[in-house]
Amino acid sequence: MRHLQLVDFRNWEKVDLALGPGPTVVVGRNGEGKTNLVEAVGYLATMSSHRVSADAPLVRHGAAQAVVRAALRREDRELLVEVEVNPGRANRVRVNRAALPRPRELLGLVTSVLFAPEDLALVRGDPAERRRFLDDLLVSRTPRLAGVRSDYERVLKQRNALLRTARMARGDALATLDVWDAHLVELGGQLLAARLALVADLAPHVAHAYAAVAGPGAAPAGLGYASSVPLAGDGTPPARGTATPPAAELAAALRARVAERRRDEVDRGVTLVGPHRDDLVLHLGPAPAKGFASHGESWSLALALKLGCFALRRADGEEPILVLDDVFATLDAGRRAALTDVARSAEQTLITAAVLDDVPEELRGARVEVSGGTATPVETVPGG
Repeated sequence: MRHLQLVDFRNWEKVDLALGPGPTVVVGRNGEGKTNLVEAVGYLATMSSHRVSADAPLVRHGAAQAVVRAALRREDRELLVEVEVNPGRANRVRVNRAALPRPRELLGLVTSVLFAPEDLALVRGDPAERRRFLDDLLVSRTPRLAGVRSDYERVLKQRNALLRTARMARGDALATLDVWDAHLVELGGQLLAARLALVADLAPHVAHAYAAVAGPGAAPAGLGYASSVPLAGDGTPPARGTATPPAAELAAALRARVAERRRDEVDRGVTLVGPHRDDLVLHLGPAPAKGFASHGESWSLALALKLGCFALRRADGEEPILVLDDVFATLDAGRRAALTDVARSAEQTLITAAVLDDVPEELRGARVEVSGGTATPVETVPGG
């Protein structure tokens, strides 16, 4: 990313920031807007925020819309990408001044991996956090799956609405339910197959990263997938090389499970089977990390997950922007060293910190000071 411009995004009325390769450190007191800058970078990559689920908080108070604009270099291509964030209305996206028919067509042009304090929720939080993590990574690798994901969510919403009414008016409502079952099963089978393949691809990278972060003698990290469809997994990490069931088989298993749970679903008015009920299970040795991992192990595992993502995207042939949001102050020496090694190898790293001394000296490249609604580049010397 060579240039970032924000208009009415979060606390920024307008900011223009030139960026270069290697590390850039954004320094400023808490509340000045450092995280808002890197949040905008992540928004271009995923069309969502890592901090909030809706777009409204992204627009500066009193403004009708926000604009995120960036100049990028991808191999030998120069790209200008622009997103208009319009809460309550469709967002608008342009690439090299040409409008894209659907905002999600931007996915895949900007690739980033972000590590932030909120990532501790990937280990200690609800399954929804881990499902979102999986699906965001899935879509960044295979942008066409954004359509499958959104279509599944739309079908799920419609089916749940129908189930709520089916308790009262059985006959016709239940006949219509069969139609939505067919859509749920087809899309759910595709999403399950893609998630299982992703977990298989990601697991060795996470295991390697955790071993580096946690140090000698640490229990090995593993990934399992726990599904409401037994064929898709019970949460136990599969043996390496285990074949992933194809989408058609998973759809058939999902169809059978939906039929089994139909009465329960009608009674409760909610869809009880499908990818939306599943979980990514993180393991340390034979035990699941949630409920068993110490605070330090949880931090190491959260970091390993993101470093695993970075390694996986590199294995895919991408060079993601690595974004480290206010994390060095929370890490001990071993984790700082492991993260520093990866950050130094990245083509571009964006780091935020309240105090420059929190950032390892090797990563103090270009510097931007944030204060009073302005972002000011600071001339630096190597090592300073």
